[in-house]
Amino acid sequence: MNGPNTSMSFVDSYRKFMERNSDPRTENWWLMSGPGPLLTILASYVYFCTSVGPRYMRDRKPYDLKNTMILYNISQILMSIYLVYEGMAAGWWNDYNFSCQPVDYSNSPKANRMAAAVWWYFAAKIIELLDTIFFVLRKKNRQITFLHLYHHFMMPICAWIGVKFLPGGHGTLLGVINSFIHIIMYTYYLISGLGPQYQKYLWWKKHLTTMQLIQFCIIFYHNFSVMFCECNYPKFINFLLSLNAGLFLYMFGNFYYVNYIKNKTAVQTPQVKSEKAKEC
Repeated sequence: MNGPNTSMSFVDSYRKFMERNSDPRTENWWLMSGPGPLLTILASYVYFCTSVGPRYMRDRKPYDLKNTMILYNISQILMSIYLVYEGMAAGWWNDYNFSCQPVDYSNSPKANRMAAAVWWYFAAKIIELLDTIFFVLRKKNRQITFLHLYHHFMMPICAWIGVKFLPGGHGTLLGVINSFIHIIMYTYYLISGLGPQYQKYLWWKKHLTTMQLIQFCIIFYHNFSVMFCECNYPKFINFLLSLNAGLFLYMFGNFYYVNYIKNKTAVQTPQVKSEKAKEC
C-alpha cells in the first residue's frame, strides 16, 4: 500500500536535495544533469573490463597499441600539467587557505576558473578509464586488480560530487596533488611504452609508488584536520575524502609491501642460504 507513496517521497526528497545543494553554475555542464549518466558509464566500464572485454579477447591476439599509447600518455601528461597550473592559478598559489578554505560560489573570475578546473579534472578521470580498457585490449589482465578498478571507479564519483556541489574550496587540493603525481606517472608509462631499450631509465618505479603514498597521507591530513575546527566546508565531505584517502593509503601500502619488501626478501633469502651453504 505504501510502495508508490514511498517512491514519490524519495523522488521528492532527491529533487529537493539537488535543488538545494547543487551549484547552479555547473548544472548544465556535460554529465552534470544528475548521477545517472556517470553511473551508466562506470557500470559499462566495470562490465566491459571484467566480463565482456576478456571474453572478446580470449581467442584473439593482443592489439598492438604502441602508437596509440604514446599519444594517450602524452595527452595525459599535458592534461595533468594544465590541471596543476589551473588549480594553482585559481586559488592554491596565494589565495586559498590550507587550514580552511570554503567554496566561493560567486561568479567572480577566479571562482569560475576554479569551477571549470574541477570540471576538467572530472573529465580527466573519465578519460582515464581508458587505462583499463587498454589493459584488456592488450591482454594485460593481471594488471586489472581490485585496487586498479576501485581507484578508477571511485575517482570519477568523487570528482563528480566536487563539480556538482563543491566546485572549489578545501577539497580541490586533492585534484592539484593528484594531477601533479599523474604528470610523473604518465611520464613513466610513456617511457615504458617506448620499448625494451628504455627500461634502464625506469629504475624509479618504486619511488613513484612512494610518492603516491605521500599523496594520500597529505590528502588524509588535509581533510581530517578540518573536521576538528570551525570551517565553512561540509564536514561530511571532509570525512569521505579522509576515508577514501585512508583506503587508498592502505591498498597502495599493501601493494608497496608485496612488491618491494616481501618479494625482495623472498628473493634474497635463497641467496643468503646458498652463501651459507658454500661457507659450510
